[in-house]
Amino acid sequence: MWTGGVRVVVQFDDETILMVRQQHPEREIWLLPGGGIEEGETSRMAAVREVKEETSLDISVDRMLWHVEQLKNDGQQRYVNFFLAHVTGGELILGEDPEFDEAGQVLREVRKVSMDELADLPNVYPEFIRKELAPAISGNVSDPWKLRGPNE
Repeated sequence: MWTGGVRVVVQFDDETILMVRQQHPEREIWLLPGGGIEEGETSRMAAVREVKEETSLDISVDRMLWHVEQLKNDGQQRYVNFFLAHVTGGELILGEDPEFDEAGQVLREVRKVSMDELADLPNVYPEFIRKELAPAISGNVSDPWKLRGPNE
């Protein structure tokens, strides 16, 4: 059975994008805002909700950048839709993940970064966005479908 998720490239007028830093027991990572698609939601609806939860910003989804599928060694199937979006309202502040209680929150920071800053951030997940994000935003994606390895 497929499990779905979303990640959102929130682009600002100054050409920066939004990144969130999460702290997990095994590592700290920087990633695009996003999360799981809930029952009764489309992936676009999940993108809007997840950005609001994590950043307090309201967004409008412009288009899909990638559809990434992952088949894990244990047979688990997962996909993540990556969207490009712009801000329509709200104030940028660090939100929270309603799936965790106060003590278990993983979100640590939210900030706007340039493409140059993205290249220097440690532990960006997924790694491919460092090289492929700028061309994708510009519309230079020949095939938006990606397959990730079982251990990624």
